[in-house]
Amino acid sequence: MKIRQSNGRRSSPGNGFYLAISTCSVIAVLLLWWIASRHAWVNPLFLPSPSEVWSAFADIVHEGYKGSTLLAHIGASFRRIFLALILVFLTAVPLGIVCGRNRLLRAIFDPFIEFYRPLPPLAYYSLLVLWFGIQDTSKIVLLFLGGFAPMFIAAVYSTRRIPVDRINGARSLGANGLRLYLFVIFPSCLPDLLTGLRTAVGVTYATLVAAEMVAAVSGIGWMVLDASKYLRSDIIYAVIIIMGIIAILIDSAIRLLIRRVSPWIEQ
Repeated sequence: MKIRQSNGRRSSPGNGFYLAISTCSVIAVLLLWWIASRHAWVNPLFLPSPSEVWSAFADIVHEGYKGSTLLAHIGASFRRIFLALILVFLTAVPLGIVCGRNRLLRAIFDPFIEFYRPLPPLAYYSLLVLWFGIQDTSKIVLLFLGGFAPMFIAAVYSTRRIPVDRINGARSLGANGLRLYLFVIFPSCLPDLLTGLRTAVGVTYATLVAAEMVAAVSGIGWMVLDASKYLRSDIIYAVIIIMGIIAILIDSAIRLLIRRVSPWIEQ
């Protein structure tokens, strides 16, 4: 029986309904994985059983990996990511806002952003290693470049869509120069900037494995690459699942922040 609201329209299911659907889909995939591994539908080298992956995860948690604990590897990757994202927010946001307000500046910077934005990170990582060495600096710069373009584009877009009446009204009340940017333009852009931050975090996180490919001895991305050298698919699956869970937690935190800053935007 279909439930109808007083205005005659159908009522949409609540969030709990969709959460239950998502939970059932995950359980179905895990069940299919267990059945496939139990009946050897796929070579165990390519698809280890859930119990083997869980055992590898337990070993990593209790004994660590290659002399470092799991938290140490996660901390090394997070330090690189967060340093890169801080630099992204401190540079791409003000530059994007200014370029959104000034067409001349946008014409100067836009060709360079559009040139490197679609390039695969590994295409220019060797250059970064030559310029900045094999230490963390080149890795942080690579992550920074991965997140800069989407953050810059979001800042430009959000600035250009601010109503002109809002700017003129603020100016008529005495807001000019830096005060106009700090108290009018930046708050107006903040919801779109946080949405752009979600994209920047996703791109940066996806670039992590590439960043830890050269001369790294720590990090969750490096763990995947190192385990692949020894055909330890159980460790590869375990670390990939860990990376996915961390990514979901980070994205959920950003979405919660967006709802707090702009509750009228549906996430």
